Amino acid sequence: MSDFETEHAKWLNHHLDRRTGERRLRLEMGHAHAEKLFLKNVWWPIRGNFDDLHPEYEVLDWRRRPYFADFMWTPGLVRLNLEVKGWGPHVRDADRRSYSDELNRETFMYGMGIHTISFAYHDVENRPDVCRQLLRMVLNNLEAAKSPSHAVLLEKELVKLMVFQAAPIRPAEIAKHLDIDRRTAIKMLRTLCDKGWLKPVARGNSGRQMAYELDRRALEFFFF
Repeated sequence: MSDFETEHAKWLNHHLDRRTGERRLRLEMGHAHAEKLFLKNVWWPIRGNFDDLHPEYEVLDWRRRPYFADFMWTPGLVRLNLEVKGWGPHVRDADRRSYSDELNRETFMYGMGIHTISFAYHDVENRPDVCRQLLRMVLNNLEAAKSPSHAVLLEKELVKLMVFQAAPIRPAEIAKHLDIDRRTAIKMLRTLCDKGWLKPVARGNSGRQMAYELDRRALEFFFF
């Protein structure tokens, strides 16, 4: 067996041994082909382990009814719910009430500090590289939030602002958004230029007014 198969079997048995009754039954029935394929094609290539990852994790919804998430990742105070969704009859034939319940549950979980992200089974099977790229972005953001330095937080916030704005940005705009003085904003911009994550561009008729745009390397560092 491959390293994945060996570690997956150990991990699954570890959780089975600690469950009884309905929780054990849900794990035996719920952790099936789609869930294992997600771990093999997406999770394992990124992480190489199953640390802090729980299969068929029970949580209560806003009605205090039990709900079993496909996976829950719980490093420290972080809570990330991962779902693998197929285009089966239960999706195609879902009525308005069940659809509303699903949205309400995700909103309630977010309010309780649990982030939820979903992957289509089709992508897990046929485009795992896309799933890995997106999951890596999410994990990098959550891990950075566990013990961030102030400088890293500001740099990440700056990159997010520039992605959202989708246009070159001036020091004054950064100073206002981050609530810092203009000199600190300019220093941060120059530091990121030295790292190769930003590029200066001239603006205005004179070409003397300086703005900055993102380099692809910034996105790769912060999100991928």
